[in-house]
Amino acid sequence: MMKKIFLPIIVISSLASLVSCEDLDLVPTDRETEETFWDKPEDALNVLNTCYEYMYNAEYFFFNETLSDNAFNKSEVDGSNSRNIAEGSYDASHARITNEWSFHYAGIRKCNILLQNVDRVEGLDEALRERIKGEARFIRAFHYFHMTVWYGDVPLVDNVLSVEESQNLTRASQIDVINFINTDLDFAARVLPKNTAYTADDRGRVTKGAALALKARLAQYLGTWSSVITIAEQFFNGEAGNYTLFGNYAGVFKPQNEFNQEVILDLQYVPVQRTHDIQRFFLPKTEGKLVTSIAPTQELVDAYLMNNGMAINNPASGYNEAAPYVNRDPRFYSTIVYDGYEWQKPDGTSYTIRTLPGMGANSIDNNDASPTGYYFAKYYDHTADADNRSGLNLILIRYAEILLMYAEAKNALGQFDVGVWDNTMKIIRQRAGFTDAAALEFNSAWNQQDVEEILRNERRVEFALEGLRIFDIRRWRIAEDVMNGWIHGMRVGDASIDNGYKRVDFRSFDPSKHYLWPVPQRERDLNKNLSKNPNW
Repeated sequence: MMKKIFLPIIVISSLASLVSCEDLDLVPTDRETEETFWDKPEDALNVLNTCYEYMYNAEYFFFNETLSDNAFNKSEVDGSNSRNIAEGSYDASHARITNEWSFHYAGIRKCNILLQNVDRVEGLDEALRERIKGEARFIRAFHYFHMTVWYGDVPLVDNVLSVEESQNLTRASQIDVINFINTDLDFAARVLPKNTAYTADDRGRVTKGAALALKARLAQYLGTWSSVITIAEQFFNGEAGNYTLFGNYAGVFKPQNEFNQEVILDLQYVPVQRTHDIQRFFLPKTEGKLVTSIAPTQELVDAYLMNNGMAINNPASGYNEAAPYVNRDPRFYSTIVYDGYEWQKPDGTSYTIRTLPGMGANSIDNNDASPTGYYFAKYYDHTADADNRSGLNLILIRYAEILLMYAEAKNALGQFDVGVWDNTMKIIRQRAGFTDAAALEFNSAWNQQDVEEILRNERRVEFALEGLRIFDIRRWRIAEDVMNGWIHGMRVGDASIDNGYKRVDFRSFDPSKHYLWPVPQRERDLNKNLSKNPNW
């Protein structure tokens, strides 16, 4: 299966640094060079594997949640100091801002090296050659998607540059970058197989469905809703592949259920050879064994509906502030660890997590415990080693997102009705575990704004700890509403201050500048042609 691809391999980018003979025009016979490397079909596949390996990383995946109102990053070191970004106290020299730019361009360069050389490989099956190009162009598009979402206008590079050339680049307009992404994705969707066409050895590779899903995500970000609908319908009629919701919400993220039919694209890991250890930053201290650096906020907790489908601020919901974790959205119990949570151990035993002040190692007044009184349970890998190194794949796009993208697009165009509800929201909530008819049935009294609010909240709780919230609040242009002021923890404080909910961190978001990250100062020092973003 695909997880085999991340064993140590030759990194083609190092070939240029090999020492050559100055006096004799001879090709070394004891090592690979540019002249000899691209002479075997496996060379192309090996370089493609490095493109996959550097497509994304676990730090960005998980710590993106702390950039939003869903979570708080307690540490000022972990997660490339993402806490400062959430607080609005960052500049063009910030570690995450600088590193992400470099990360994506390094990945783009790997793809360009492959695309520039793959036609040189003799003996490569032509269908495989086209598939390799499709996979590489998808990965390049994935990098550029993140680049343009974070930075706006960015240099557009489709070949391998020299150092001198890279220092003279200018920023392409965002519309040119978007057109480039769509061209790559159209090519990938045309040449890549459906998910059902891959053998077990190739599971995890990019598919036609992944290319279409990323294209839909880009269209959603731009608000081109008719395109979202057209693409989503290709999933519904099987043209994009064979996808469906997995039968159990919590099970989607368990190691025993990897490669289930809900997964459209995931970041591949394999125990021992390629792992991530980020779960140690968000599990209860007794499990994670480190300072909690990714803690759910009270605002996220409050977003979970009651099991009758009503928001907790609805007087008819039955919510009791004295027993706040009773009768909530079933996904809450698969995602959030709260005071009184029964933690299930792999051996079948369990114990109670207590987070109230004075309640021990997990207590909110313990320096190493969660500052909010909550932890994440989602993405817990019980097969990880003693240092919490996990080989669990991280899902980048899943079928539930296609359903909610389609629903959002239909509502934005004024086309949302009971049929759309039943084929999107209803089946998502049924899979989540809702049984109350009030939570499952469409209400004809809802107007377009009501549905918009419902859909936005549904995305928030469905995709908690999957890194999508930050992108949602930016594209909805509500970041200045939800990222200004205090975020909170559980109700353990003075009732005269925020009704007793603990003030955890003060956020600041300036809409005149923060919807785009600054171009890293380091890059502008190296290349004077790179302009600044507005108000940076």
